Amino acid sequence: MAGTNVYKWTELPREQVREGVSRTAFRGEGALMVMNWLEPGMEKKPHSHPFEQLAYILSGRVRFEIGDDVVEVGAGEVVRIPPDVVHCGEALGDETAVNLDVFAPPRADYLHLTEYQEKDFG
Repeated sequence: MAGTNVYKWTELPREQVREGVSRTAFRGEGALMVMNWLEPGMEKKPHSHPFEQLAYILSGRVRFEIGDDVVEVGAGEVVRIPPDVVHCGEALGDETAVNLDVFAPPRADYLHLTEYQEKDFG
């Protein structure tokens, strides 16, 4: 078994997704956490995927469009996005919103974000 490593979100490699949106990730064997920074004025990108998504807002406010529903989620609040439902989110106000998404099982298309953890699974 590999040793136990502790990481700091703010020091992990961050991917610029598009203007105003960046992310990094941390994974275990059966789950993946993705930290997102959503800046005011970012472009919304409605999409769907076959993964259930749990979104927890750490700071700021996010307006989510989930199917036919529109909800505002603030710091300390969580929302579930079912698989295969078209959704998107956008930061509200003038503060960068920080949200943590959890996916289980881990999304293969996001595993490149966790390459720094290779030694954890040796």
